[in-house]
Parts: sequence; C-alpha cells; structure tokens
Amino acid sequence: MHAVTPQPAASLRDQVSAAEWQTRVDLAACYRLIALHGWDDLIFTHISAKVPGTEDFLINPYGMMFHEITASSLVKIDLAGNKLMDSAYDINPAGYTIHSAIHEVRHDVACVLHTHTPAGIAVSAQTQGLLPISQQSLFVLSGLAYHAYEGVALNHEEKARLQADLGENGFMILPNHGLLTCAATIADTFLMMFTLQRACEIQVLAQGGGAELIMIPSQILAGAKAMAAGVTRNKQGLGGQLAWPALLRTLDQRNPGYAV
Repeated sequence: MHAVTPQPAASLRDQVSAAEWQTRVDLAACYRLIALHGWDDLIFTHISAKVPGTEDFLINPYGMMFHEITASSLVKIDLAGNKLMDSAYDINPAGYTIHSAIHEVRHDVACVLHTHTPAGIAVSAQTQGLLPISQQSLFVLSGLAYHAYEGVALNHEEKARLQADLGENGFMILPNHGLLTCAATIADTFLMMFTLQRACEIQVLAQGGGAELIMIPSQILAGAKAMAAGVTRNKQGLGGQLAWPALLRTLDQRNPGYAV
C-alpha cells in the first residue's frame, strides 16, 4: 500500500488580508516548531490563533501532521465552529471545544497552544502538580492554573468550567491530559510552552534521581511575578519576540516551506 501525500493547499495569500496572512505564516511556523521539538502527538493536539480584528480563529486541518502544515492549509472557523473558507479538512472537535472556550472570554489572548507531551502528562498526573524546583518553574508558577480532567473535551458544557479555571492566567496544566499556554502573540505563547515543557522535563528528571528535592523558598516564590516581568517583559510583550526570529531561522534551515 502506497503512502498518500497530502496535496498542498492552494495559496490563500491573495484572498486574505495582510494581517491574516502574517498570522497564518506565524501559526504554521509554530506548528512546525512544535514538531521540530518533538512535542507533537501525531495529529491530535492543536494550536489556534485569532484572525486580527475578528472573533474568528485559525486551527490545524485535522489529519495533517504538524511538520506538514502551511499558512494556506490552516482552517478558518468562527466561534460556533463553522468553516469560513473552503478546506478539504475538518477540525478536531476536542480542539474546537478547548480553543473556542478560551477565545470566547479571553479577548487579550491571540494564541492558544495545547500539547500532550510525556513529561507534561507525567507532571499533570501528580497530585502536587508542578513543583517549585527550577528557575523555569518559577516563571510558570507566576501564573499557573489547573483544570480537572473530564474526559475527551467533547462536552461543550465543560467550556464554562475551563474558562473559570483558567481565569486571567497564561499557563495551565490539565491533569491526566497535558499542557496549555495562551498569550497575546504566537511568539509569546510558544516561549511560554517552551518554559512550561522544560519545567516539566526537569521535574521528571529530578524525581527520577531518587534524592530529596530542594524547593525554592516561599519568599522567592512570592516575588515570582515581579521577577518574571523583570526578566522577560519588554515593549513587545513577554519576550517571545526576542527569540522568535532565531526560531524562524532554525525552522528555515530544518523544515522550510511553511509560509505558502
């Protein structure tokens, strides 16, 4: 049986605004960066980005691997889940539930990123959640929420509970499920996931060593938000824009072709 190669989507560059096209390019790059770091889960997680100036958002075509996604293959939907442009692909129904829930109420958020990494799920399955044992965890703990597992996110009644649990936070751990970040830019959202993922990896490695762990003192934790702001905040946002150009250079070397 021969493998079927997905047909490249016809370019939408001339059919959308310049702002939407740039968002499509950055979101496609984000998908490929997740694949490049090994944080994808075949076709089963999702990243969304709001179309500038609208309540609509872009999400992955359900059935494409993250390393295959291009700017033109992303699916545009409204908050009700209706496709707004022709696409041969549907969207992940669980992805719709999670992302629409956040975009409905967090008007400060332009991007939502959700993963199922082994380290992330391992930490999410621990009763104490993320422990204050690394500098990376310090940044996350400055704005971390939890949302209890309710099964595969197909029940739209769960949306209100997810919204309430997230509140104004940018980091979320979904127990028995995975990780989520959201922010005002795609670059910031990716950087936040990098930090959360790294904090989880460090925790699992430290626990695997079997020795007693050193917790960051409570007085340092109390100043976590101020320290995070002092290190990462700049006029562009949370610091993602500082790393984003270098990330794109790496992607252009290793997996080009997303900006079509």
